Amino acid sequence: MTLHDELLSGLGDSGMEQIAGMLGSDTPTARQVLEAVTGAIVGGMARNAEHPDGADALRGALDDHMDTDPFNADVASLTRDGHSILGHVLGGHGTEHVAAGIAHHTGVGTGPLMKLMPLIAPMVMCLLADHVAGRDMDAATLAEDLAREEAHLPPDLAELLDGLLNGIFGTPQAGAYDPFGGPERTGRQAIPGTRNRRW
Repeated sequence: MTLHDELLSGLGDSGMEQIAGMLGSDTPTARQVLEAVTGAIVGGMARNAEHPDGADALRGALDDHMDTDPFNADVASLTRDGHSILGHVLGGHGTEHVAAGIAHHTGVGTGPLMKLMPLIAPMVMCLLADHVAGRDMDAATLAEDLAREEAHLPPDLAELLDGLLNGIFGTPQAGAYDPFGGPERTGRQAIPGTRNRRW
């Protein structure tokens, strides 16, 4: 079962109906949006985890999300946590870039997507933290697990998200990207050797 499948299970029908209402869409479209949002967050984490320091930092951050239940948390606390997660994974401009791309792909508004993404990010983190705890993953194994999650995306969505993430991280040929170069990703290429990767 993928993280997306687990997320759908945790939200249930009522949760998906609420998301559809937030997006102003029907439930099938909300499911499509949710898969894209989850894929973008996982993809951003996977890009971070390609670098050993980034994988170590993400692995450490997951410890703070173990033994928590995001599906019963209040919206305000989820949103605060989600903005922090998205800031580290995609950055403010990167989050806007992803939201705009998903909005264009699915036909929903960018504004509702910018409200949805911070709610979903902590859920993905908590589910991933459960994977880490259940399988006793180290940073390298976590990176492999994230790559497997990406491999389960439908081809058209994988192509879309790859293009969006390349716009944030650059293509592999563009050089290493420092995923935790500050309190929030700026969207710029990192200076080689930068090592400030705290969440």
